[in-house]
Amino acid sequence: MNIDTARLFKDRQDRRRERVVRLPDRRLQERRNEALEWIPIFRDVSAMALRGALAECQILELPAGTQLLTPGELNHSVFIPLAGTVVVRLDHGADGTADIPIVNGECVGELSAIDGKAVSALVLAQTDIRVLKISADVFWNGLMTMPHIARNLQRSLSDRLRKTNEIALKAQRERLELAHLRKELSVATQLQVSMLPLQRPIFQERPELDVCGFMEPASSVGGDLFDAFFVDEHTLFFCIGDVSGHGVASALFMARAIGLLRLLAIKTDEPQQVLRELNERLCIANETNIFLTIFCGFYDARSGALSYSNGGHCPPLLLSPQGARFLPVPKGPLIGAFEGIVFGHAQTTLQPGELLFCYTDGVTEAQTPQGEEYSEERCMRLLQANGQRALPELLDIFRADVRDFTGKSMLDDDCTMLALRRSQLPQ
Repeated sequence: MNIDTARLFKDRQDRRRERVVRLPDRRLQERRNEALEWIPIFRDVSAMALRGALAECQILELPAGTQLLTPGELNHSVFIPLAGTVVVRLDHGADGTADIPIVNGECVGELSAIDGKAVSALVLAQTDIRVLKISADVFWNGLMTMPHIARNLQRSLSDRLRKTNEIALKAQRERLELAHLRKELSVATQLQVSMLPLQRPIFQERPELDVCGFMEPASSVGGDLFDAFFVDEHTLFFCIGDVSGHGVASALFMARAIGLLRLLAIKTDEPQQVLRELNERLCIANETNIFLTIFCGFYDARSGALSYSNGGHCPPLLLSPQGARFLPVPKGPLIGAFEGIVFGHAQTTLQPGELLFCYTDGVTEAQTPQGEEYSEERCMRLLQANGQRALPELLDIFRADVRDFTGKSMLDDDCTMLALRRSQLPQ
């Protein structure tokens, strides 16, 4: 083989080798661009021109949680999600309820890439994603010079603007509805408070007895209740109760119970009959299965005679010179759960200076962060130590002690107390 023949053979081998190397690259690039033809911004664009413009661009595989764009940072790229879920979060610290989804094939980051300003919103991969990353220079100086690209981008931006407006309008409506609901809750709170005798003490014009109540809901409105009113010149009806749960539904049930109690207490002087009739009324149309625990009684302000009944409520404490003890209460089921229930009753006489302290389980079951409960025993000790104080001061001491014990200014359950003391003044 002479030199010329050898050189010709080598040239042919080199050219064949080049074709072997370059052909797969070209086919790979063609398949790559064919795979991107579905992207709206590339619609009707020449595949050859697109292949040349995207030659230096990257397709990235990124895990969930990746931040493509971060508020406050400068951006030099345009991203086109190809697979997975990408969202725009307008509030960086939000919970994601107002996220704006970026549909696969849409551009994101093009505005900050062109105006040079800092990114205004977080763009986040909610799942593992595949994304086409295009530098700002390629996007504006390469792609945007091609026919159809600018028109397609305009359509894409218009669609996104329309979608963003819809989301913004929905969020605005929800904010207005929330503001209206808060206003309604504020009114409901005021109405609920107005239903309770919150004067401190309640009967300032009656020197023969001292009565004071306290109710603090765990939310805007609560399900606890207490009441005290004279059904005749000398007979006081009083009660304390706890509706299951707390919030609006419990508050409505509580309001219904208060109204019924005031009607029933003037029809009879037997507390067990009051509870029997209350139970029958509250069982009607109680599809929500809300129930009520309650302690109630009739107190004769002249003699100190007390007749009382109980429907599944915490036994009150009775403070006498001998110390604090539980008032024996008849067993009774929950109110509003089962029809046809018969309730028991009991009687006692409060001696001058003796104090009856009633409470809901929001007091005794209040917990520390470690799960320790305030307990009835702690109530008893605090009552023995402070039982001679004025009743408004006594109830404030209890509330402050519960707050100190739990370390919480707001309790997890409604907190209600009612105290009745027979005066030591001559009758």
